[in-house]
Amino acid sequence: MTGPVMEFLGEELREMGGAGTREGNWRSGRDANGVLWLVMDCEGSGTNVISRKVLEELNAHLAAAERDLPKALVIRSAKDGGFAAGADISEFKDVADDPETLLREGHAVFDRLAALKCPTICVVHGACLGGGFELALACDYRIGLCGASFSFPEVMLGLHPGLGGTFRSLNLIDPIEAMTLMLTGKTAHTKKAKSLGLLDAVIEERHVASAVAAAVAGKLKRPEPGLKARAMNYATARGYAVRQMRAQTEKKAPKEHYPAPHAMIDLWEKHGQDRKAMQKAEIKSFGSLLQTQTSQNLQRAFFLRQRLRGNAKGEDEIAHVHVIGAGAMGAEIAAMSAIRGKRVTLGDTSPEALARAMKLAYEICGSKHLGSLERRDALDRLMPDSKGYGIGAADLVIEAGPERMEIKQSIYADLAKRLKKGAILASNTSSLSVDALAGHAPVAANFAGLHFFNPVSKIDLVEVIQGAKTSKKTAARLAAFCGAIKKLPVHVADYPGFLVNRALVPYMMEAMALMDEGVSKEVIDTAALRFGMPMGPVTLADQVGLDIGLHVAVSLSENLEKPMAPISDRLRAKVAASETGKKAGKGFYDWSQGTPHPDSDEGAPDDLTDRLILPMLNACAELLRKDVVKDPDDIDAAMIFATGWAPFRGGPMHYARRRGVPEIVEQLKRLEKAHGERFAPDEGWDRLK
Repeated sequence: MTGPVMEFLGEELREMGGAGTREGNWRSGRDANGVLWLVMDCEGSGTNVISRKVLEELNAHLAAAERDLPKALVIRSAKDGGFAAGADISEFKDVADDPETLLREGHAVFDRLAALKCPTICVVHGACLGGGFELALACDYRIGLCGASFSFPEVMLGLHPGLGGTFRSLNLIDPIEAMTLMLTGKTAHTKKAKSLGLLDAVIEERHVASAVAAAVAGKLKRPEPGLKARAMNYATARGYAVRQMRAQTEKKAPKEHYPAPHAMIDLWEKHGQDRKAMQKAEIKSFGSLLQTQTSQNLQRAFFLRQRLRGNAKGEDEIAHVHVIGAGAMGAEIAAMSAIRGKRVTLGDTSPEALARAMKLAYEICGSKHLGSLERRDALDRLMPDSKGYGIGAADLVIEAGPERMEIKQSIYADLAKRLKKGAILASNTSSLSVDALAGHAPVAANFAGLHFFNPVSKIDLVEVIQGAKTSKKTAARLAAFCGAIKKLPVHVADYPGFLVNRALVPYMMEAMALMDEGVSKEVIDTAALRFGMPMGPVTLADQVGLDIGLHVAVSLSENLEKPMAPISDRLRAKVAASETGKKAGKGFYDWSQGTPHPDSDEGAPDDLTDRLILPMLNACAELLRKDVVKDPDDIDAAMIFATGWAPFRGGPMHYARRRGVPEIVEQLKRLEKAHGERFAPDEGWDRLK
């Protein structure tokens, strides 16, 4: 038992006259005041999950408490990282044929907790997610430590809360707020959670015992239940809110692709004032959603994320990071490294660029909901360094300079005299060959590509690009570094466009070829959105920056064996006119009024969607053939977490398998005949058969 979270079950509990014991996934003990402490501590894991075993053991503890009623029952977590990460998703496959039985068992346990004839108190620190949140809701009181947060991420898995979270949250807080949490998966951080009424008190760790005593004495002020607050005109208000929610949800998550939020709205509309009916309907609805393709594919995306996290195992041995280049990418890389505990120096010859970078770092700290002390500490770890003093002390130097070989060559020549022995040099290049760059690096074995995606603070994927001379140790340390700063590393060999850009650029170039043929940008983007992409290819090109897109497209077209759609003259003209997209206020779209939201299928050709999507899939097949990536799952993971590729379809390779590789190949042949050899099926499709 280590850390402040466990102190009360260690020396403090013994000093109060109690004794702590461990049985399975729970620690328990009664203090001198007769309060029973149940502490969740899942075996063999650094994170608590609400598994069937955890619920069975909790049920046994509750049965014992009923026989010998304590003064109060306190539930909390032994894990320093947080309360609980939700349900054990790995068990979903085991109950696929009969999920409702497991759900009813879970409901019975939480109902038993809610009915216990003594005060029940949940003490929450860190993240309290999904099933963990539902466990907390079944208690009479919730006491939060600073930094506690609550969310229902089930919607990200194509589900809604399934262990009583629907009716308990609606009964506890304002129904609109509860529905918003369930429909969006958004997080209620400490202050928000308190204002909503999810938390009855917010305290520091040292005040846990006092807060528990106050709850036992009935001195914590409870919020009014959500339904009571709207008792007068609740049915009328709910009807109006349902219509609004349904319309907004359809825009963001069409029912055809994402049935879960719509099912949640139906539950509230039909059973919002009847707790028992809603509980019964919740179980049935959750069981039905669990069997949908959407949920199974979103669960697949969850495990793909876990797969990439597995790449980051081990120690990175990197305490000090020096970033060269204080542009948007360099600034965000530096900020995220500092936020995650690294000591960072940020080099640039421009004082103005460094000032902008520090301002951006401050804003990113705010977006990550850091407290004032955490923000202060993060910014203290980030030092602007116009003279490059940090280079000699750095364990890792990340070069984020302009995408020009001669500039990077000059940077590396200077570093050769300044890097300490054993330091890693990594380039954030998005288009230049890592092997070519390694020829100018001080030590080729200690050099690799480390390709972040813009904005770094929001996109988790990082391509770790291993050149021919990159040592395995260097690649492993860089992957571990990604894990240390909470990023998802995917290992990629050096190849034009690496993984993500190799797949994505043909998609954007084909969109421009379609525009040259007279298809409107709105029609093109709408087709992609209806397929499930987070934004259309024309909007994406504007978002990335047309100048950057052009640069990468030219680089790819000069280095690939097979052609892609020719680079559009209108793209070149836009860049020449400095109409480079969102950052310039104008590209293919006018961004002066915000992000465009196209919605049109007028004049769409029959093969439009396949012309956009299949070039991406064909490029992915090429990546497999060339051994740029070893496994189709890595491609699916990279495309989902870097580009948002229709996650409910499970990733491009999974989509190809489900649709049928023979059908994909035949359609590519038809497109090749109609539109040119850029659609010629790659031999790599044999790897998926």
